[in-house]
Amino acid sequence: MTTSLSDIGFLATASPELRNMVSALAVRRRLAAGEILFEQGDQGDSLFAVISGELEVSVTSAGGKKLGLDMMHAGELLGEIAFFAPGPRTATLTATKPTEVWGLRNEDVHDALRAQPDLYIDLIELAGLRMRWMSTQYHEQVFMDVTTRLARKILHLSGSSPNALNMSHADLGAFVGATRETVSKTLSMWKREGLIQLGRSTITVVDPEGLKMVADAENF
Repeated sequence: MTTSLSDIGFLATASPELRNMVSALAVRRRLAAGEILFEQGDQGDSLFAVISGELEVSVTSAGGKKLGLDMMHAGELLGEIAFFAPGPRTATLTATKPTEVWGLRNEDVHDALRAQPDLYIDLIELAGLRMRWMSTQYHEQVFMDVTTRLARKILHLSGSSPNALNMSHADLGAFVGATRETVSKTLSMWKREGLIQLGRSTITVVDPEGLKMVADAENF
């Protein structure tokens, strides 16, 4: 069975009618490794689903320094803010390997909804669900301790089949709101416990279930 944009993320909870409309309007795009999907500051009006491959999310400071923020894997959505409220992109998305995405433009959806105005209610409900999810992420960031946030971020960045992460401790600290020293101390502890392996600028998860127990700890 072929995955489509309407099977992914919050769109998977849409009504059958809205799902059919989304599937009909979605446009496929293939990216080579190193190719940019969109850049920070670009005007955007579309959301995308990652069908296969991987995309790096990064931002660039006023001084020109690049900071990696996240990695998007198959089954994840990106660009929802620009879809619901077109405007400047807040980050750059770059394929790290051959990647396929499906895109959905705001204007195309509104044109289709004019012929089926009842589906506007479905779309509003989907936007509400996404905002609720984002609120939950914010609360986790505020109330979860650094150890739990770091475990969750490493599991997320390494994907469903854990791959070696090529990322500095300082960058990981920026992801989770912690100092490089705190990240290094925590990673060294996990290495002693057999949860991860540390190489030169790499982190490899060797016990995903053990690290997941750390990530799922209740602390708020």
